[in-house]
Amino acid sequence: MAIIEVDRLRKSYGGRPVVDGVSFAVEEGEIFGVLGPNGAGKTTTVECVEGLREPDAGRVRVAGLDPAADRRRITPILGVQLQHSDLQDKLTVREVLELYGAFYPRPADWRGLAERLGLTDLLGRPFGRLSGGQKQRLFIALALIGRPKVVVLDELTTGLDPHARRDTWELIRGVRDDGVTVLLVTHFMEEAQHLCDRVAVLRAGALAALDTPAGLIGSTASSTVISFVPSRELDDAELAALPGARTVQTDGGRLVVTGTDETAEALTSLLARNGITARMLRVESATLDDAYLDITRDLTRRES
Repeated sequence: MAIIEVDRLRKSYGGRPVVDGVSFAVEEGEIFGVLGPNGAGKTTTVECVEGLREPDAGRVRVAGLDPAADRRRITPILGVQLQHSDLQDKLTVREVLELYGAFYPRPADWRGLAERLGLTDLLGRPFGRLSGGQKQRLFIALALIGRPKVVVLDELTTGLDPHARRDTWELIRGVRDDGVTVLLVTHFMEEAQHLCDRVAVLRAGALAALDTPAGLIGSTASSTVISFVPSRELDDAELAALPGARTVQTDGGRLVVTGTDETAEALTSLLARNGITARMLRVESATLDDAYLDITRDLTRRES
């Protein structure tokens, strides 16, 4: 069942379309990623979902409600962590949690949230003395304190070190496991690949692709890359004829074959039959980063 519905969404600024006919639906209980380069329309799209901006055309619904027209009814349903957030430096973590909890008729227990998000030992610390990771954990707590059905997280881990980013990923998985639907806007392909059930890729205000991370990776032009230095020369025609092979290139004596897992298996058999040793062999699977680059590169070619 779709809990977020975006249908032919359009939004322009100064006559310039920023979001141009975007449509997608987010199923209840998903972590749904929104990806795209700067200026792709990601933040404008989610701001329409949040009710912070009104669409020029199209339809947006969250749990069946219009985020702009039904603002009062949607507030308890929707939690938001904005791309840029700040608080007064002298407010302590405890004061912030108590204050935001007072905004809701039936807030979550802020003490339980603090414990779960690793904030208990920081309750007396002023906001201005928190690290970047600690601030992000606090903003997640504030997004969840109203017991929402949906939480929007915009550029959640920007500026965090790798350890803090991984810790934050675990927190988001825990949020989803509690039954909260997560709409995640991110620039980090690794983050989307690890967390998201499905992702939408936006470019120039349009929807360029929508699939699971695995589905997007499987459709990339280089889902598997095999590179090696053969002990003797190989026939390029034989390599190109391997099942699933897409490209065969030579790079300084090193052969690079792109294809699929089936290509790698067939290449191994070919080398064995011909008594050829593969020195410095590397087999790499494509990532969501590769798929993203393929998608945006293909679209750039079509636009030109």
